[in-house]
Amino acid sequence: MMNDVNLQDWVGKTEQIRDRLYPTPVKALALTLDDPHLQVEEGVPLPKIWHWLYFLPMAARSEIGIDGHPKRGGFLPPIALERRMWASGQLVFHQDLLIGEEITRTSEILKVSEKEGKAGKMVFVTVKHSILSARGVAIDEEQNIVYLPMPKTYVPAPPNAAPDSLEWQEAYPVDPVLLFRFSALTFNAHRIHYDIQYATEVEKYPGLVVHGPLQALLLLEAARKRNPGKQPARYEFKAVRPLFVFDQARLGGRMNAGGGHDLYMMNTDGNMTMQAIVSWRERT
Repeated sequence: MMNDVNLQDWVGKTEQIRDRLYPTPVKALALTLDDPHLQVEEGVPLPKIWHWLYFLPMAARSEIGIDGHPKRGGFLPPIALERRMWASGQLVFHQDLLIGEEITRTSEILKVSEKEGKAGKMVFVTVKHSILSARGVAIDEEQNIVYLPMPKTYVPAPPNAAPDSLEWQEAYPVDPVLLFRFSALTFNAHRIHYDIQYATEVEKYPGLVVHGPLQALLLLEAARKRNPGKQPARYEFKAVRPLFVFDQARLGGRMNAGGGHDLYMMNTDGNMTMQAIVSWRERT
């Protein structure tokens, strides 16, 4: 319990949102990722996890908090801790979503848990989403959101080098324009991604922070392009340390024992910023 609010009252809470997979956001993200040849027209399958371009957090400017997120409360519990981050996610893909079709997202808060960590009190919120089209459930997704206290200074995580046995690596340049465009496309106004003064003076980061979902998307895109005869069946990712706009970011991966791929985003020092696992099915 925090600030006399029983967080367990939010467990089981649900909401439902409808949207349409308009092609314009897909084209805009493809160009943002420098992929101008992606086929974008109605009836074509939407690339996996690109549904994050839809069901956007619609909040009036007067309802935005100091960090750029919507003020606490509403569907998510009103947790008093100042920092909020998307910590990890798991997705199961049952069938394609098609550009142009109408879809529905049904969401449920599965769990709210309080823990003590090195940074002090933490609260984790697990949200389940089911994405449906007229043909049935297309995606089951879980998001794990963590709330943390505002730090007095930035303390980097301990070294966590990526494995030496990677089968491929590639550089991926990140810059403020990439961060701005991804924020705009996902209607994410969190100021750590574009407001250098806020990021460094309030949240104590050494620079602008690259979005966790953007890293997850880049990793999956890199793996997908290396496996043209396959499509993702399941995808899991976990943020392990911040990636900053000044980093020389690298993507890497290797096949695992199950026939899927372990994926890694790395910073300038070779430390992992995100770990992910994708399993595949043959494209039909």
